[in-house]
Amino acid sequence: MKLFSDANWHNQALWFVRQKRDSASKSLDEWEALREVASNIKAHTMSYLDRYLQEFEKRAIANGIKVHWALDDKEHNQIVEKILKSKGAKKVVKSKSMLTEECGLNPFLEERGYEIVDTDLGERIVQLNKQKPSHIVLPAIHLKKEEVAGVFNEQSSDPTYLTQVARGQLREHFLSADVAITGVNFAIASEGAFVVCTNEGNADIATSLCQTHIASMGIEKLIPKLEHLGVFTRLLARSATGQAITTYTSHFKRPSKGKEIHLIIVDNGRSNLLGQEKFEEALKCIRCGACMNSCPVFRRVGGHEYSYVIPGPIGANLGASRDVVKYGKDVFASTLCGSCTNVCPVKINLHEQLLAYRGEYKAVVKESKDKFYKFAYKILSNPKLYQLSIKLAKYMPYSFYKNAWGKGRKAPKFAKRSFREIWEGLIIDN
Repeated sequence: MKLFSDANWHNQALWFVRQKRDSASKSLDEWEALREVASNIKAHTMSYLDRYLQEFEKRAIANGIKVHWALDDKEHNQIVEKILKSKGAKKVVKSKSMLTEECGLNPFLEERGYEIVDTDLGERIVQLNKQKPSHIVLPAIHLKKEEVAGVFNEQSSDPTYLTQVARGQLREHFLSADVAITGVNFAIASEGAFVVCTNEGNADIATSLCQTHIASMGIEKLIPKLEHLGVFTRLLARSATGQAITTYTSHFKRPSKGKEIHLIIVDNGRSNLLGQEKFEEALKCIRCGACMNSCPVFRRVGGHEYSYVIPGPIGANLGASRDVVKYGKDVFASTLCGSCTNVCPVKINLHEQLLAYRGEYKAVVKESKDKFYKFAYKILSNPKLYQLSIKLAKYMPYSFYKNAWGKGRKAPKFAKRSFREIWEGLIIDN
């Protein structure tokens, strides 16, 4: 596996996406009002989640959708396998779904002899490269186009050409697949219907050609009414990629004649957040990835450095909510600058949750790093020691980076003069 090594390029690529988000949001005078409404809708839904889930199930079944419930990732994967067995399926095409990544569905099915093909272009690239997605919206953002060309064994790194190569390969998989699997972006309780948002149309092709459609949905995807959907679709694409709306916003309400839709509603630890005042807001997340594009830490280290399947500020919070001992270290990968909170389309207080989870982690985990933290505190709280450390730091970048994390990465370039030295020079000059 190729290590992520160009932090500057990765930082610039994601900041470009962040700037597109800023331009798109400023084009709407009502942007902040939309954020407030969306946040309130999600808060209301979580307060009455049991009622809305029952209403959704009742209406979905009436529409002809087969509804399944999964307590955790194990049950989710077993339900999928049971459906595949009942259909005699051997090959599956799957559109982007972070829930199936969370549940480890791909390796689960592959170990049992099924062929599972990711059809989102970014997901397909990382699947062929034997990697996990490094971003929830831009799965292969850590790879440059020259590296993508290598994945497809092509000499040309022209993006249009590589897209055509991938399209040609995927077409054969679409035509020969037995079952299509998608995620769910939004589920509407009053309609018993769900929505899948893509930019490539791969979910639409897969579900059109396959007789059986399996949709995996986290319980937090629910919204009460169809009239609420427009609020979220206006926020989602603008926050994720700076678009006005995703190219395909597909509604699934009932199966076509002769076809089946199986909807798996998954908890997998989500209900544990209900009623927790400090952490419940994480359930508002619509998986736009804006917090990742804005986070100064994520932009420089890349998504693969996080221990939980979902990286970045939201992933650090979700991981800690699942297992604070196993995933709690991720909450320290933050400057607590609040940039993630400022761009969140549903106004999740992400940086405040990260700080709260740090306390949770420290309460149950005692580390040898505690001595380092105390040492760092002494330096940072003493101006003279801090100034001395800054002067010495520029002489030790290579030795500092000779560790497991630094291997394969470029050491940062220290400025010739510190901010203090520049500031003092300005005072003297004036």
